[in-house]
Amino acid sequence: MAQVTLFVGSKSDVESVRPVLATLDRFGVSCHPQVCSAHRAPERLKELIQQAEAGGTQVFICGAGLAAALPGAVASHTGKPVIGIPLASGALNGLDSLYSIVQMPPGVPVAAVGINAAANAASLAVQILSLTDPALADRYATFRREQSSRVDSFE
Repeated sequence: MAQVTLFVGSKSDVESVRPVLATLDRFGVSCHPQVCSAHRAPERLKELIQQAEAGGTQVFICGAGLAAALPGAVASHTGKPVIGIPLASGALNGLDSLYSIVQMPPGVPVAAVGINAAANAASLAVQILSLTDPALADRYATFRREQSSRVDSFE
């Protein structure tokens, strides 16, 4: 059963979101990656969202560049949390994507991470899933302690 479904709008976006897969794998969270354009195949996207929810998806992550319609389109078809990753592309190098993702209309929330911050999107998904999974919460707490222990100090 997939807990996270990862959408990208085109095959050219796949490399930019690979850290999502690696991060989720580290925590033992299953992920079902999909390629589907919100602009070119909106009906197919709706079908994939419905299939994902029926299969147990609890969080959606969407990597999108340029107009970045994908996270908002997914959020409009689900009540599950949606995390948008603005991907660096085009003349504005991802700034247009970031603005698109963070300016959702009321009632269609999308959480956004930084440009190309795929690992952070996965970490946020893990935090969300940890709210109802104590074992995952423990693994995430261990990860945070490990991060803290790697910080150098002057002492």
